[in-house]
Amino acid sequence: MDLLKGKKGLVIGVANNRSIAWGIAEAAAREGAQLAFTYLNEALEKRVRPLAESVGSELVLPCDVQDDAQIEEVFKEVEKAWGKLDFVIHAVAYANGEDLKGPFHQTSRDGFSLALDVSAYSLVAVTQKAVPLLNPGGNILTLSYLGAVRVVPHYRLMGVAKAALEACVRELAVDLGPQGIRVNGISAGPIKTLAASGISDFRELLGAFEVRAPLRRLVTIEEVGDSAVYLLSDYARSITGEIHYVDGGFSVTTA
Repeated sequence: MDLLKGKKGLVIGVANNRSIAWGIAEAAAREGAQLAFTYLNEALEKRVRPLAESVGSELVLPCDVQDDAQIEEVFKEVEKAWGKLDFVIHAVAYANGEDLKGPFHQTSRDGFSLALDVSAYSLVAVTQKAVPLLNPGGNILTLSYLGAVRVVPHYRLMGVAKAALEACVRELAVDLGPQGIRVNGISAGPIKTLAASGISDFRELLGAFEVRAPLRRLVTIEEVGDSAVYLLSDYARSITGEIHYVDGGFSVTTA
C-alpha cells in the first residue's frame, strides 16, 4: 500500500467526508502520499481541517479559485513547506441554483460566466501556478461527469461547464506533456455529495443509474479514490489527456 509513497499532493475541493475529493484524498494518504488541503470559507474550514488532520496533514489553506491572488498564495505556502509538488487534485465546480432549474436557453449571462469560471477556468488558473512546482512525472487530476458528453436531465449548465473542463484537460495535456506532466480527469457516476444536492430530482437520477448501469449499483467515493490512485501513480505514466470513467459501465449504455 505505497503506490504514492514519498509523493506530495494538493487537494482542492473537499467539502465534507462525502466529497469525491475526500475519497481521493483518503486513498492517496493510504498509499503513502503527503497531502495539503484548501477550503473556500470559514464554514468549510470547520469541515475540512479535521479531515485533513485525520490523514496527518498540517497544511490547510484558504483558496477561492476565482481569486488569482489566493491561488498564488496557496502555492507560495506549498513551496515554502515542501519546495516541490507531485500532484494536484482539482475538484471544484459551481453554478447558480436558478440556472439549473429552468430551461437551458434561459441561462443568464452572468450565471453562464460564473459556472464556466469556477468549474472550468479554475483548472487553468490552478495549473498556471502549479506547473513551476511540479516534479517531473507530476500530475493534475480533475473531476468531470457524463453530462459533459450527453444531455443528462436537470444537469443543464453544469454539463456545458464540464464539457469545457474536459476540453481544458486535453489542451493542458498537450501543453504540459513535453515537461513530463500528465493531466487527466475522472468521470464518476452520480454520488450523493453536497454538490449533487443542487441538482433537481437527483434521486431519480440515482434510481435510473442503478437500473441501467451494467454493474447494477451506484459507485462510491472510495472506488473513485482507488481509480485516482492509479492515475496518479507510475502505473499510469503513459496516460494523459484522458477522461477515465468510474461509473459501473453506465456511460456505454444507450440513452
